[in-house]
Amino acid sequence: MTKHRAPKNQSILKVTIVGTGYVGLVTGTCLAKWGHDVECVDRDAAKIAVLNAGGVPIYEPGLQPLVADGIKNGNLKFSTEVARSASQADIVFIAVGTPQGHADGHPDLSAIYAVAREIAPSLKNDAIVAVKSTVPVGTGDTVESIIHEIRGHSAIAVISNPEFLKEGVAVADFLTPDRIIVGTESDAAHAKLLALYADVAEKNVPILFTRRRTAELTKCAANAFLATKISFMNELADLCEKVGADVLELSTGLGLDRRIGKDFLNPGPGYGGSCLPKDTVALLRTARDHSATLNIVAQAVRVNENRKATMTEKIVEAMQGNVDGKTIAILGISFKPNTDDMRESPAIPLIQSLQKLGAKIRAFDPAAMKHAKSVFTDVAFATNAYDCAENADAAVIVTEWSDFRTLDLSKLHTTMTGNILVDLRNIIDTGAAAAAGLQLTGIGRSNGVTVPVSSLDAVTTLKTTSESHVGQ
Repeated sequence: MTKHRAPKNQSILKVTIVGTGYVGLVTGTCLAKWGHDVECVDRDAAKIAVLNAGGVPIYEPGLQPLVADGIKNGNLKFSTEVARSASQADIVFIAVGTPQGHADGHPDLSAIYAVAREIAPSLKNDAIVAVKSTVPVGTGDTVESIIHEIRGHSAIAVISNPEFLKEGVAVADFLTPDRIIVGTESDAAHAKLLALYADVAEKNVPILFTRRRTAELTKCAANAFLATKISFMNELADLCEKVGADVLELSTGLGLDRRIGKDFLNPGPGYGGSCLPKDTVALLRTARDHSATLNIVAQAVRVNENRKATMTEKIVEAMQGNVDGKTIAILGISFKPNTDDMRESPAIPLIQSLQKLGAKIRAFDPAAMKHAKSVFTDVAFATNAYDCAENADAAVIVTEWSDFRTLDLSKLHTTMTGNILVDLRNIIDTGAAAAAGLQLTGIGRSNGVTVPVSSLDAVTTLKTTSESHVGQ
């Protein structure tokens, strides 16, 4: 495992990105911004037409202007000709989807293997095939075998170059990353990847070269760790409610410890999106396949699954134990702010559970409305937060969009029939809510609850356990 720095004035590389989804489009667009000659290819002709017109098929802040600039500068192109584009490339990135396609947790890798078979005959003899998609350990071995079967053994290197992009800030994550990880033991691949990432290397961003299997494992392990932090804080939030503590103060106290860090310490309705749910399950499947145990990750997954039911119970409790026939306004449907991605969004099971209990649902999201209409039935969709809350018995904040942080709470209350506001993201100030006449329920906040003696015993136990680990 080595760290490298790239010299200045590296040559421009010809790059093909196969797949214009979230990862592929951001990767290709940002590489073009650095001056590389990039062509993004996809079988979806309609999507390619949108891109060639300067549009983007996904909601990602800052991406559309970069696409337009790349097209204008002539170094960002889009086409449906996979084999032709790959035949001209120094590096071919495979960035197609790997959905959780099997009940046992194995992701569906058929698209990756299909791309490998399609590009193999036309690759240059010294080309690099870089798997950018999130995959289980050993996927690169299979891709390499496919290419060798078709081409025979050659200088073509198959590497792992996992992405660590966060939806909503993906452009910034790519242009100023924490690190670049490249899984390869090929000297030629070392040199080309240093040239590819010269821009960030000159800014002292670490480029870490590892074994291919290590790089593959790093992405899933990173997401599993983040998922564990979220589940950990959600459990602590439940404890805070029982002992009369405030989880916001707790998370601040924890985050000030440099060994822990402040990110991913906010409690909520559970993690979602296209990565954390899928990657944790895939990592557990990999562990089982190799007779290893990952008990901590398994528990994090269980906590997240249980969280969905817990959030429904919290809303029902806030509404005096009955939601049948009541109108509930759901604010936020995407799994996180600044994206229209609804995959594994906590809002989906929450809405469906409330509907089963007889609730009438109105919903609004600043970006995800188009997708929401194809997911839900019997949901009234609104054009803004106040329209959503009209005549509602209760309003529930599910996604922490900035629009909801700055709500006029008095206006919201006036619009509603009831006065119940359930904040599953803790973004509403308790004093402001009370001043507006709203009955606020948050997560991990005691709201004046008296601490019973039994809970004080729990605090003492927790304190003793914590002190026994000081210095580790």
